[in-house]
Amino acid sequence: MAVHTGAPASAPTSLFGQPRSVWAVAFACVISFMGIGFVDPILPAIGEQMHASHAEVSMLFTSYLLVTAVAMLITGWVSSRIGGKRTLILGLVIIVAFAALASLSPSIGAMIGFRAGWGLGNALFIATSLAVIVGSATGGVPGAIAIYEAAMGLGIAVGPLLGGLLGAIGWQWPFLGVSALMLIGLVGTLLFVPDTPTAPKPIRITAPLRALSHGPLLVLSIVALLYNWAFFTVLAYAPLVLGLDALALGGIFFGWGLLVALFAVVVAPRLERRFGLVPVLVGTFALMAIDLAVMAIWADVPAVLITTVILSGMFSGLNNTLVTQAVMQVATVERPVASAAYSFVRFFGGGLAPFVAGVLGTALSVHVPFWLGVIALALAVALLLAVGSTVTRAVQASHDEVLPEIAGDSPAPVPVVRHERG
Repeated sequence: MAVHTGAPASAPTSLFGQPRSVWAVAFACVISFMGIGFVDPILPAIGEQMHASHAEVSMLFTSYLLVTAVAMLITGWVSSRIGGKRTLILGLVIIVAFAALASLSPSIGAMIGFRAGWGLGNALFIATSLAVIVGSATGGVPGAIAIYEAAMGLGIAVGPLLGGLLGAIGWQWPFLGVSALMLIGLVGTLLFVPDTPTAPKPIRITAPLRALSHGPLLVLSIVALLYNWAFFTVLAYAPLVLGLDALALGGIFFGWGLLVALFAVVVAPRLERRFGLVPVLVGTFALMAIDLAVMAIWADVPAVLITTVILSGMFSGLNNTLVTQAVMQVATVERPVASAAYSFVRFFGGGLAPFVAGVLGTALSVHVPFWLGVIALALAVALLLAVGSTVTRAVQASHDEVLPEIAGDSPAPVPVVRHERG
């Protein structure tokens, strides 16, 4: 069954002419993505003050991301029963509480546990926020996605910088900063986001796993898992190898985040239109693999590692946008179900990578985790080359369904979404 929605012909198309509900959720999105980079600059300080190994410190990412991955399987089930606004509020309340508790952690084990609770709130929030923005924004789906991607880019860029500034005072302050800012986002959501109805037919809890039986969606999810392995090796392990103070690490990852934002929002769409989705992904994965290979060879040379970490932001920005875009295009189920299925797989890669990097880096060499990232990216390239034609056909099929609508009289058309109730 094919369905589509469109903004009224008279709806404003300005990116800035949006209702307050959109900006309230977008602000919370910025803080949510800031929460990922907030922790980066304080990893060495946490390890030193809590006498924790690299593997233990890396678990701050692993517990957070693995719980996020598993929780993705229930987000559609929850939101279809209580509505989008209540799901957002539930996620935000959990984040506010567990971020504050993390700042009070008496041990590394307690902090790992609080980060896991934070991951549950993060899953409920990020899985629902895009759908709420799309449902509230004027100007159609493309404008709504642009707002979401801009919020993500801003959060990823600013998070490490603010985390470094607060981390210079003490490792507890970035956690408190996230909690306070998310509390503002919670208040904005309560005040400005209208109540959203529950789904006419609630989503089954097994729907995301069943969605992975669709070949192109499964392939892209595995590609995303391999990419996320490399991404979180850079994000979670490189700060431990550099061993710089919070301000220095904040500045480095601020530069990295700016490139993530720029290439995600501005460069990725242009490259995709000119060269096609699969060729751009293959080229980007290959270049990122070369970048990580340089990290692996010169991991003990700070100047080289700093440069390559910052440059990796270009490739991460391209991949973040293009892989997610491809998933939304090839999926044959509702967007929330496709997003949950895809996120479940990819966050497993992101969750395992920091812990494995910490263990192998300590047991073998600081060079080994980066080489493992190179191998993951090489496997992603091989998989895309092997089945890229299948993915390309699926993407083209989704485009073909849009063209008849664009050629007709329907105002402000947006892409058709094929879906099967699960």
